[in-house]
Formats: sequence, structure tokens, C-alpha cells
Amino acid sequence: MLTAPDGIDLSGLFSSFDIQSRGSVIAAVSGGSDSTALLALLNDNLGRLSAGTRLVAVTVDHGLRAESRDEAAAVARFCASQGIAHRTVVWTGEKPATGIAAAAREARHALLAEVARIERAGLVLTGHTADDLAETVLMRTARGKGRGLAGIAPATLFDGTVWFGRPLLDVRRQALRAFLERRGIGWIEDPSNFSDRYERPRVRKAISEAGITQALRIASEAATERTARGEDAARLIASHAERKAPGLLRLGRDFLRDDSRPTAAYALRILLAVAGGTEHLPDLDRTAELFARLASGDPVRAVLSRALVDRRKDGIFLLRERRGLPACESQDEGTIWDGRYRFVRRHAGIAPGADAPVDRVRELDAPASLVRQAAAGLPQAALQGDAVPVLAPWARYLPSFDDTPARAVARLIGAPEMPEPPFHRHIERKA
Repeated sequence: MLTAPDGIDLSGLFSSFDIQSRGSVIAAVSGGSDSTALLALLNDNLGRLSAGTRLVAVTVDHGLRAESRDEAAAVARFCASQGIAHRTVVWTGEKPATGIAAAAREARHALLAEVARIERAGLVLTGHTADDLAETVLMRTARGKGRGLAGIAPATLFDGTVWFGRPLLDVRRQALRAFLERRGIGWIEDPSNFSDRYERPRVRKAISEAGITQALRIASEAATERTARGEDAARLIASHAERKAPGLLRLGRDFLRDDSRPTAAYALRILLAVAGGTEHLPDLDRTAELFARLASGDPVRAVLSRALVDRRKDGIFLLRERRGLPACESQDEGTIWDGRYRFVRRHAGIAPGADAPVDRVRELDAPASLVRQAAAGLPQAALQGDAVPVLAPWARYLPSFDDTPARAVARLIGAPEMPEPPFHRHIERKA
């Protein structure tokens, strides 16, 4: 048993992840203590339990510091000494003047996911620790309460194709560094981790041990609540929501009669974001106000998060409002259009505004005016099979907290099937 000074069994860190059945797995390694420990521990684990799984370490050179190339080379040398395959990928092109941290994170995920697809891995493991989780919770606490207090998810699906797993979220950074010191393995200190220019280093300097303990408790409770609420919302969506036509959803009257209004309100927020193609769920207070109007039984016609909500006698209809649809232009394969459709092949002339065939409208059990309006908000590529629906709030990042409601909505709108989360319990459930 490999045990850290604080009693954590480091040998069991990967027990919840389905790694052994994979032909290959990617480890994201910057050269810092956390990712270096991840690589060493993962290499040990695979050596003992799954010698047939190929481990590939990948270093992303963001090109933001003069030292980054040398640091990537140092990781490559360490990997060579351990017999681990290594690749360096470089973030090229112009860098934004503002929001550089978010842009770098997006670029890093895209580059790592591309390597994972090339290696047919499907899973990238990163070295996020309990310290990172606590810092994230404290940063989000400063912005208010909500779903975000669950912090960093154990796994996140990127771009609908590659899972990023975080097996070290229960481990403190100090324990990982003690492990590396015992092994005689050094690491690289990134000076940006200590710069007051960025929010996370400022929080890291100010946080106390008591603060970390409290933040981790908040994260655990919030994650449990978010997962449970999502499962309840998924059941509600499966029972009381249906797609009447492409781009047109209908909620049955019983949707509003659910015993738990918070669950119904949460499900409504999800469906509004999906129908409107917005990256974030609509404001909680504005949704609560709309929910109250819908529950009153009176006719309602309103717009929230770019979604038109039309309450009629036979149900509540959701569709994309007419305003703000993207301009007509060609799109490359993989491009997400209006937050609602992903192009599966390059397409030119995607102008929305197509008319629904008259005979098709007559066949549908839905108001003809809404069927036509929904069709007018679709790209022609969707009607030709060149684009498929996506889940707007989770099109780029799907935290494992939200996996169950996301799958319910994917089935509802006809989105492509997503890969199962990389946990053993999902493999067992599927079997």
C-alpha cells in the first residue's frame, strides 16, 4: 500500500476510473508537482494492473513564457527515463489581449482532446487536487451561491467526445509533493502560480487550513445535491417533455404539477437553455418568475435565454426566438451553430428560415404557426442531415454532475449518443 503522510492510500486513487479496459490513456503533464505525481502514480498503477494499457504523457506548450519550451523538454526527458511515451503540443496563433487564462484553458483542452482522439484513448487524466477544488469553491462563493459550489467535477466530457478525469481531487498537494520527494522526483514551479495578477494565486495565498476544510465540505454537499437534483429533473423531462418537431419542444401540463417545484424549475432552466442555444442556464430569479406565470394556468408568451415560451391549452411550447439568429455563412465540420447544432461535415449556405413543408405541418400534433417558426430557426444543414442537435449548456463542457439530465435531454432532442462517463459504476450499469 502506497500511503501519503496524511494516511491517504495513493494506490487506490484510480479505483473508481475504468482505465484497465482501455487500450490507451492520456496523462496531461505540465511538469508541475501535481501532474508529475499523477504521471508517476498512474504509471505504477498500470504497471501493476494493466500492462496492456498504453500510457501517453502530453505536455501543452502555451507559448506564453520563454521557459515553456525548455519545461516541455524536461518533461519529455523524464518520460524517456521512465519508458513513457510523450508528446508536446503547441498552442499556436495569436493570443487574446484579455481573458488569457480562459483562452489558454480552452486551447489546452482542445489540444489534449485532439491527441486523445489520435491515440483512440477517450480519456485524459489531469492532476487537479483537493487544493484546486477548495480554491475553486472559494472563488465561486465570492460570486454567489448556486450549482457552481460543487466545484470541479470528477470528470468532464469535452466537446461531446473525450472525457477528462480528475482522480486526485481527494488528495492534498502536500501529500503528492511528499510522495515525489520520497521518490527523488523533482518538479517545475510555474511563476504564474504565484502572481497576484490572477485570481487563483491570490485565493491560494489567503486561504487557511480551516478554509480549505470548509470549502471541501461545501463542495461535497453541493455536488451531492446537484447530482440528485439532476437525476430528479431527468425523470421529469423523460415523463413530461417531448419533441413535437425539429426545434420545437412541448411540456405537458403535469410538468408544472410536480411535487417538487425546485426540480421542475431546474428542469425548465435546462430546457430553456437547450431551446435557446445558450451556454449558461437562465437566471434563477427570472426563471422562478416565469415558472409562477406558467403555473397560474393563464396563457403566456415570453422570451427567456433566447427561448420563446408559449403556453397554450395543450401544453407549454419552447422554441428558439426569431431574433439574433447567426448570419448566413459557410461552416466547417465540428463547428457549433447558434449553440444548438454541430456540423458533421462542411456546409455552405446555412441560412436559417427554411419553411416547414405544408403536408408535414398537418401531420404534427402541434400548432402549425409554432412548427413553422421552429423550422425558420433551423439551419438548412440540419434539414439535410449535415448538422446534428447539441445540448447548448453542455456542448463544450459536460461535468459528470450533470450527466443524467444531459442524457435525458439528448434523447429528447435527438442529439448523438455520448460516451459513458469513465467510472466503473457506469460500465457495470451498462452491462
